[in-house]
Amino acid sequence: MILSDEDVKRRLRDKVLSMIDMSKEVTDEDVGRIIDQCLIEETQNVYIPLKEKLDIKQELFNNFRRLDVLTEFLEEEEVSEIMVNGFQNIYVERRGSLYKTDKQFESEEKLNSVVQQIVADCNRRINDASPIVDARLRDGSRVNIVIPPVSLEGPVITIRRFPKSVIDMKRLVKLGSIPPYMIGVFDALIKSRYNIFISGGTGSGKTTFLNALSDFIPKDERIITIEDSAELQIQGVSNLVRMEARNANVEGKHSISIRELIKTSLRMRPDRIIVGEVRDEAAIDMLAAMNTGHDGSISTGHANSAKDMVSRLETMVLSGMDIPLLAVRKQISSAVDIIVHLGRLKDKSRKVLNISEVIGVRDGEVVLNTLFEYVSDEEKVNQNKGVLRKVNDLININKLTSYGMLNVYEEACGG
Repeated sequence: MILSDEDVKRRLRDKVLSMIDMSKEVTDEDVGRIIDQCLIEETQNVYIPLKEKLDIKQELFNNFRRLDVLTEFLEEEEVSEIMVNGFQNIYVERRGSLYKTDKQFESEEKLNSVVQQIVADCNRRINDASPIVDARLRDGSRVNIVIPPVSLEGPVITIRRFPKSVIDMKRLVKLGSIPPYMIGVFDALIKSRYNIFISGGTGSGKTTFLNALSDFIPKDERIITIEDSAELQIQGVSNLVRMEARNANVEGKHSISIRELIKTSLRMRPDRIIVGEVRDEAAIDMLAAMNTGHDGSISTGHANSAKDMVSRLETMVLSGMDIPLLAVRKQISSAVDIIVHLGRLKDKSRKVLNISEVIGVRDGEVVLNTLFEYVSDEEKVNQNKGVLRKVNDLININKLTSYGMLNVYEEACGG
């Protein structure tokens, strides 16, 4: 079929572009009408099946008004990650597995145009002087972009998509991420205002799990969320303040860091502070907030285990403050009550692997009390099957008692 040739499609694109009046605002309806007109003119002497015409129209519309070839992947429910390695290579993740697609951008110039469209929508900039940027799409998907000279493959885009419907604890149970009894455990811990840190590797589901935990927050509280790029979806809380860090402008000025936002949030009368992720010296202010009357705060961080999360916090604090290590460890043990560690198993499933209580400092080391641990089923170890089992009792039950949640916790644990 003649319209399957790239040359003909390029002619159609050129014709549509020539008919768009750039001197005024053009709506989606205007573009659609112009595309229809061009298609009629180009196919009036050739029979084209309706489906093929609709596919061509959609492709042209995506080219002009959306994110070009990426649009179809953004509309596909099963795609959780999109990776663009230069204009010719596009990979997607479906159900935990990577696939190379047969799609590519028309040229590097077109890919650059899409890059600029993404960052402009977030009021951010990317150029040779500032070649790395974190952004988000209108649907909330998280985007990381790296361009030359840092990237040697041309522009590289990584898009992390989130489910359109928020995943709550009941859904996590259905997915096998947690056993049913853990709903009562987390309900009791959140309502009793334990400070919780969620740790895990990349793609382990930290943000999704934080969103699920937030369902247990009483709806009459004032919540402040702080993020590098807004991703959290806190549901049902009307007194919610969302803040997002800002990158420096082209002159390297006017940046607003996570650390500054945490300091500001303390003057905004929060009941709880939720920090999307702590990855630098902002840990100092996060721990300070947890230690100064903002119990029930939650944050996440990258680590390979609960113990490693403690070490990472130590490193982050020391990167921004020259104080004795022992003082840092005492600060951590005083601020953080619970560490929930998530992991991604060989079958690509995401699960809660460990829940530990921070109980203090002993012999100069932060001591953890393992409350729950994921244990492999010996008969099904090759199938990556296991269960999250209770290991020890919670030592610090003062908050559970104060908020009347001790019975809820014990009943959930089968105690």
